[in-house]
Amino acid sequence: MRPGPARVPHRDLEAALWRLLSATDHEDAAAFLAGLDEVESALAAAIEPRWPAWRNILTARRALLESAPEAASEAVAAAREALDKRPPTPDTALAMAYLAHVEVTADRFDSAMLLAIDASLLTEGSPAPAPSRALHQAHFWLSRTLTGLDLEELAVAHALRGHGVALQLDDLGDQWRLLLLTAQQHTELAHTLRRRGEINRARELARIAIDCATTARALACEPEDADADLLDVVQSWALTCRDHLDGALGPMRSVHRRVQQHGGVWLRGYADLAFARLLALLAARDSKPAFGEQAIDLLVDASGAFAAAGDRRRYRHCLLELGQATAALGRPGEALHWLEAYRADTGRAQARSRELWAEMFVRRSRLREAERQAAMLRRHALADPLTGLGNRRSAERRLGALHLSETPLSLAVIDVDRFKEVNDATSHSLGDAVLKRVADLLREHSRTGDEVYRWAGDEFLVLLPTATEALAVVVMERLRAAVADTDWSDLPLPGPVTVSIGVATAPSGEGAATSPVGWRALFDAADLHLFSAKRSGRNRVQAPGGMLPSADPDPHASA
Repeated sequence: MRPGPARVPHRDLEAALWRLLSATDHEDAAAFLAGLDEVESALAAAIEPRWPAWRNILTARRALLESAPEAASEAVAAAREALDKRPPTPDTALAMAYLAHVEVTADRFDSAMLLAIDASLLTEGSPAPAPSRALHQAHFWLSRTLTGLDLEELAVAHALRGHGVALQLDDLGDQWRLLLLTAQQHTELAHTLRRRGEINRARELARIAIDCATTARALACEPEDADADLLDVVQSWALTCRDHLDGALGPMRSVHRRVQQHGGVWLRGYADLAFARLLALLAARDSKPAFGEQAIDLLVDASGAFAAAGDRRRYRHCLLELGQATAALGRPGEALHWLEAYRADTGRAQARSRELWAEMFVRRSRLREAERQAAMLRRHALADPLTGLGNRRSAERRLGALHLSETPLSLAVIDVDRFKEVNDATSHSLGDAVLKRVADLLREHSRTGDEVYRWAGDEFLVLLPTATEALAVVVMERLRAAVADTDWSDLPLPGPVTVSIGVATAPSGEGAATSPVGWRALFDAADLHLFSAKRSGRNRVQAPGGMLPSADPDPHASA
């Protein structure tokens, strides 16, 4: 029988939290799960307001490690609700930053981005928070999250800020960890810039990374073996980025051999990746195909390690580099295999998140006052940058404030038919043009007072206040016809652009007792009708009372 909750001193719970964060940092799933098992009862019994958020955040990470995405999503939602009630403290910033890292691990980039924006604002409030371990760790996890979003410039900035906080504290171990992180982030950014051809800046960043590594070694601190090995990998990689290839080869071989014997799964993958990149440069410089073959073998091993460790970002990097490396060796069939795998694992949502992040942070860097920072960032967080519509977050806020039983209200979910074929046959830029025009048509042909949102990808949502089912179907049929009748000939598309629409209505009065409870149930009902419209031929409106067929059903639709 599982023991009941046990009260433990606050300091013991605090120490357990730091151990769990450290286990996450080291990608040590076994240590994390064992540590959470030990403290779970104490977390459940903790009465201090900060612990409900942490309990749900840690539960979300456990669920991801145990391959339970639905449980993870529920825990994340509960954590965010608890965080919304917390005061703007460094501990709240740390919790948000760590939860953002959890969301990156789950490939939920938009959610991670918004959490990190909020955490970043808390770390840079006015007046500035006093130096504390929570503040330094908030910067640490923000840096890790930004790396996962491929925003390496911002990751470097937060690593430097975290190191600045750590220097004001007494813990040499924290200073050492931030020096390691700063060296790592500078090196990874140097590698990215080198690939873009910005050689001089890459070399300068690599020099800073080497200086950070040297400073870390001078501290009177004994790091864990895994951390010391990671620092050796980073320093050898930094030498590579400075084009000191021959000087990097010996140290890289040595630390790679040591890591393969004693390192964890993630660290082995990281050492494989760094060594493969060095060998690829040597193969190109010295015309040695054997080095190229060895680099490919290392990249294959690294991709397997990152997949096992749940590091999807670096897993994708390995797939891309495998495609490039095998193409360079004249093996196009194999290169195509790796590049197709890379393409399948890389979603457009991540690229859109990076663009939105960059825009928001550029704007934020120009603001002087924390109140103005928060107002502008939150406004942008609620708007879709491509279409100008409200985004999913703003839609959820609006829907959450509805009282479905007071007056009739309808909800429509709209999906662009066969949109994937547009991107596959043309380009993402052409797909974006289609989405923007569809958004404009929805705005233009909706009723005054109706609200249009971009829900996700090629899916839109229209909220129709006071609309009965019959009226909503008429309005949606007008929108469907507007898209179908539009002249799309100026765009080189593989076929006509149409939309399918699902409608659901929450009745008032006597019918309210049997209507969907809550907006999520209303959305799910509309989404099911959208699915039915898709299966019934596309380019049509489906509601509980029936369906309005298109004038020209899709001949390729499934039965």
